[in-house]
Amino acid sequence: MFSPGGPTLRELAVQALSSVERGYDLLAPKFDRTPYRTPAPVLDAVADALAPLGPFGTGLDLCCGTGAGLDVLARLCRDRVTGVDFSAGMLAVADRRAAPGAPAASLVRADARALPFRPAFDLAVSFGAFGHFLPRELPGLFAGVHAVLRPGGCFAFPVAAPPRPGSPGYWTLLGFDAAMRVRNAVWRPPFVMYYRTFRLGEVGRELARAGFRTELRPLPSFGRRADGSPRVRLVTAWRTGAAQPAAGRVNS
Repeated sequence: MFSPGGPTLRELAVQALSSVERGYDLLAPKFDRTPYRTPAPVLDAVADALAPLGPFGTGLDLCCGTGAGLDVLARLCRDRVTGVDFSAGMLAVADRRAAPGAPAASLVRADARALPFRPAFDLAVSFGAFGHFLPRELPGLFAGVHAVLRPGGCFAFPVAAPPRPGSPGYWTLLGFDAAMRVRNAVWRPPFVMYYRTFRLGEVGRELARAGFRTELRPLPSFGRRADGSPRVRLVTAWRTGAAQPAAGRVNS
């Protein structure tokens, strides 16, 4: 399915009826031949936007999967690059697909909600993973990233503008999320993957509470919508100090 060598419908069904961890272990060998892998234009646009903000020393790819984001970090970071994911299958693929000539990344199996690192990173990135976290988990997730960044470190990730209400994309995402809620209501273990729960306003508030100073940067290569707003933005959240009780401001 999706492309030659991609997963079959049966394989996707087995994955969907598994836990998130087990599902990605099963999908890992064929993951890079599905639409779920972050497209190269997104990776390149993020790398281009972050390059002027460096230089960066050490980098962390949060929920690194098969390692596409590690290639971005290799372009931006002068020193050690680390990927963390809770799927052993995805990490095994990431280990095999390291770019020729690039320094080997350190790969760590761990839950992103309990990162096993000290404050050792200058840049953390994440691509396409936030649908696996429920809104109530964002405070702990962002606090954990804040804790492993050095003072002045940056946490960056792209966010696409949501589809217009009533558009085909809107109904597609709404239908997918509804199907996942029904699946999780009647089947165990749950498979957490929702496209409409990661809302930019709430994300900005939780980043501020975790101690980040947050900015939004348009990614020009994706253009703008009819109202002039960017189709894709890059969130850059900078570690400034201790957690803050008040909500912060996200700039456009």
